[in-house]
Amino acid sequence: MSDYHHGVRVVEINEGTRPIRTVSTAVIGIVATAPAADADAFPLNTPVLITDLYAAIGNAGAGGTLRRTLSAIIGETRAICVVVRVEEGEDEDSTTANIIGGVSDTGQKLGMQALTAAETRLGVKPRILGVPELDNESVATELAGIAQQLRAFVYVSAYGCETKEEANLYRENFGQREVMVIWPNWQAFDVDAEETRPLSAVAKALGHRARLDNEIGWHKTLSNMPVNGVTGITKDLSWDLQDPATDAGYLNAADITTLIQKGGFRFWGSRTCSIDPLFAFESYTRTAQVLADTIADAHMWAVDKPMHPSLVRDIIEGVNAKFRELTRRGYILGGEAWFDEELNSPEVLKSGKLYIDYDYTPVPPLENLMFQQRITDQYLVDFAARINE
Repeated sequence: MSDYHHGVRVVEINEGTRPIRTVSTAVIGIVATAPAADADAFPLNTPVLITDLYAAIGNAGAGGTLRRTLSAIIGETRAICVVVRVEEGEDEDSTTANIIGGVSDTGQKLGMQALTAAETRLGVKPRILGVPELDNESVATELAGIAQQLRAFVYVSAYGCETKEEANLYRENFGQREVMVIWPNWQAFDVDAEETRPLSAVAKALGHRARLDNEIGWHKTLSNMPVNGVTGITKDLSWDLQDPATDAGYLNAADITTLIQKGGFRFWGSRTCSIDPLFAFESYTRTAQVLADTIADAHMWAVDKPMHPSLVRDIIEGVNAKFRELTRRGYILGGEAWFDEELNSPEVLKSGKLYIDYDYTPVPPLENLMFQQRITDQYLVDFAARINE
């Protein structure tokens, strides 16, 4: 740029903090079968964006799991969904292979792997994942890996388990913080079958989670909110609000979310499969995921800009402004970003690297409320005086 100019020039300086928008969390990702589906609406092994659930139910056709799953979700909320339809195999193993998928000779991602292409193809990232009715151990384990790639959360059933003891053993197959195991299933009236039949608890959990994200926030766990459109539970389970020695208490102690009826039907349990107490609760995992993506996505503008101190200051001030907003709204208890001089040595900065540290405190769910009841005679001391008042 020449220094000489006869006239007036304006140099635009774009400095200052940028607003940070929280990523969308109420986006459901589903893998399902639908042999009679409209092939144009639901091509095989292709992520499809659903914004009109009623139209999607009509295009799903009879049979398979897609129609029932979408109907379960719409009873809770009208969420955005990403659907991957897979071919129903001749037996469970072949269906499982189709669900898990892989990569074709032409490079197309198949089965649940197609969920990872949703953001590129559709502009949305699924963050609430499930494969209702078909999530056997092989499927659930693979889906947990997909969730880690997408920074999403997975709901899986204790597949094939008939007793709470079997469900407890099944839960031991998972250790990922992104996974919540649910047992047993709901019962609900099936309009197509014209009878009451089992309804996948995972399908309901997908819609319920999206509903809570929209109405309350991602910091609220799945537990203890009324579930719509269900009429019963497939297993007889004991539950008592004050006694942990019940079927529900046994399942919760094993980090399994169960189902109860008290003031309506509810999911009961907030724990993930993580052995790390930092991510023991669903809300802890989802807070970590949301903050990571929100802060990263909001700073693409800063990549490759000249690294002046003012740029670093703008980044830190923007993150701290977002933390203050989230704290005021109750999504976190607090958070702060800062520049570590020791970590950002001249050699590190010279290589084009910048480290910004931040911490935060997620909001814990009130899982164990304890009242301490005492009996006393101190209120008898002034008994006579109170009679003569």
